[in-house]
Amino acid sequence: MLDQPIASVRNLRVEFQTKDGPVVGVEDVSFDVHPGETVCIVGESGSGKSVSSLSLMRLVEYGGGEIAGGQLLFERKENEGRIDIAKTDQSLMRTIRGNEIGMIFQEPMTALNPVFTVGRQLTEGLRLHEGLSKSAAREKALDLLRQVRIPEPERRLDQYPHELSGGMRQRVVIAMALACEPRLLIADEPTTALDVTIQAEILALMDRLKRETGTAVMFITHDMAVVAQMADRVVVMFRGNKVEEGPVEEIFENPQHNYTKALLAAVPKLGEMKNKPLPEPMKLLGVDSQDIQPIPGSTETLLTVKNLVTRFPVKGGFFRRTVANVHAVEDVSFEINKGQTLSLVGESGCGKSTAGRSILRLVEPLSGQIDLGGTDIMALDQKGLREARRDMQMVFQDPFASLNPQMQLSDQVAEPMRNYNTAKGSELQDRVAHLFDRVELPRSFLRRFPHELSGGQRQRVAIARALALNPKLIVADEAVSALDVSVQAQVLNLMMELQAELGLSFLFISHDMAVVERVSHNVGVMYLGRIVELGPRARVFENPQHPYTQALMKAVPIADPRRRKAEKDLNFKPIPSPIHSLEYEPAPSEYDEVEPGHFVLTTDSGY
Repeated sequence: MLDQPIASVRNLRVEFQTKDGPVVGVEDVSFDVHPGETVCIVGESGSGKSVSSLSLMRLVEYGGGEIAGGQLLFERKENEGRIDIAKTDQSLMRTIRGNEIGMIFQEPMTALNPVFTVGRQLTEGLRLHEGLSKSAAREKALDLLRQVRIPEPERRLDQYPHELSGGMRQRVVIAMALACEPRLLIADEPTTALDVTIQAEILALMDRLKRETGTAVMFITHDMAVVAQMADRVVVMFRGNKVEEGPVEEIFENPQHNYTKALLAAVPKLGEMKNKPLPEPMKLLGVDSQDIQPIPGSTETLLTVKNLVTRFPVKGGFFRRTVANVHAVEDVSFEINKGQTLSLVGESGCGKSTAGRSILRLVEPLSGQIDLGGTDIMALDQKGLREARRDMQMVFQDPFASLNPQMQLSDQVAEPMRNYNTAKGSELQDRVAHLFDRVELPRSFLRRFPHELSGGQRQRVAIARALALNPKLIVADEAVSALDVSVQAQVLNLMMELQAELGLSFLFISHDMAVVERVSHNVGVMYLGRIVELGPRARVFENPQHPYTQALMKAVPIADPRRRKAEKDLNFKPIPSPIHSLEYEPAPSEYDEVEPGHFVLTTDSGY
């Protein structure tokens, strides 16, 4: 490793001006990034990790921030010497941005311009910084798309961002960041919104490109498994300060700071539940008197779903006629027992969320049977369905979108009880206060509004609201995927404690395999609208039979730097399209029982 770092952050202090005076985003942070090295910066939302990266790009000023102290030293290309980015004027920064420092942003849909083609956005930087002609820039853009393994790159150059999937868009953003071969690449949570398999491919891709080009990488994330997979060195941040720094093995095997220890203890690790047939809450550091009891549930069936089919019409032509169908859920059957959890896992677009919404008839299924505690949900009219929804509630992925920004939290939790007239007056107030106690939120929050809470606290309000009518079944759609590790662990434990206490049943929809392993009694793996494997969690995880389940298990990063995944182990097939012509008649789902209660699809699922 070269002695001279490409970037050195020295005593950085960043302040934001607010109505109540200045707020410190980063207090006093120092670290180096060397050529060919990946430095991972970890911490929770609000710890100042993104602010540090935006300061290095001098973009923090555009977000209302100000570099109030410290140095940002950067070693430029072609021996142009070291400069202090904190004091550089914006016109020189325009040359450096994209050309010498590349950045991959967290949200690919907002990082790309929706009105320009992918080709135009890729070639713009090349023509600006490298002075290439139109055709030479297009050739290089094609080469970049091949490097990031995008299928049919010639076609993609002429497409617009909305025509690509999330994983494809993120690859285009990576190709743009790498276009001018920057000396330093800053990646801000580049895989947060991606599926396990696409995340594994993108991490392997970034690692390979770093080795081939010697680029220095600054990788910002809150996912400790990703850190174990990628990092050479780790910087742990907490409330705007650096609390620990060291080589990745040291941080994982011998953490010194209490915050680092708590962070690592809160990470669900794949394989932790081996030889434990039942789910149980996680042991959290610094939480006394924790009751870690396995959750058996009962043998009585609550929900039976048989041959569920949900399709969405694709309109086209002058008269907007239906020209094809999206086969979102195709012949799906399963059962959930009282007080137990069935998890549906799979990638984006596999139909797992649609299956959850179809059961509540938020999306109308085409056919099939849904029986909840003896009630035939499919046969109900609007009035009957409204009554039945007292027994089944939903917790959505994004709590900010599912809460009303203009209502106090106490009113939002009370609303279902007012609607169904289950409590009035002081009894209603007591019940709301009791629900806040249940989800471990202080009663002082009753008068607050959603924007005054953090993501994890908002999700607790959503859970309290779902519990207001004492439902039997809760459909949790990616309910913890947007939360930080430690908050995620607390919310999962809360859901499991409520399950044990109230006998709740959960349909848990997720793409995080480690979380699913922790909470599930049974697991269904979905691929292209069908369940390809279904059975007790221990059997599906320890003895996966379907090739897709095996590929999914292989792709999960493990929070142990000594067990990294190699790129050659990942061999994913591109997912075929779920859109079929009107004449298409899919074969029914047929299963083999490979061991008691463990079923594997025998119909060709296309994988």
